[in-house]
Amino acid sequence: MNRNWILVIIAGFIEIVWAIGLKHASNWLSWVGIALLIYVSFVLLIKAQRSLPVATVYATFTGIGTAGTVVVEMVAFGVAFSWMKVFFILILLTGVIGLKLVTTEPDMKEGAA
Repeated sequence: MNRNWILVIIAGFIEIVWAIGLKHASNWLSWVGIALLIYVSFVLLIKAQRSLPVATVYATFTGIGTAGTVVVEMVAFGVAFSWMKVFFILILLTGVIGLKLVTTEPDMKEGAA
């Protein structure tokens, strides 16, 4: 796993935080924090997609965010547990992992970072 995939994973975890924050924000300071997290997650995503396939990067980012948000809400915020939710999260993650496995990374052009 290279540096760019690590950026995608970090951006996905930040997405979990800001997505949950959207529901629980109650004052201007929390909204500013959410805006900052959205900005940081997309900056990381943009940096990563410069040398990775954008479709796979975005699918991975949203997959981490979606699955993580559902799991965190069930564990930390008392949203009802459902085996169907778990099943569909596993399908989602299987698709994201499958995309990662079948996607070839482009060769880095000389001078590109």
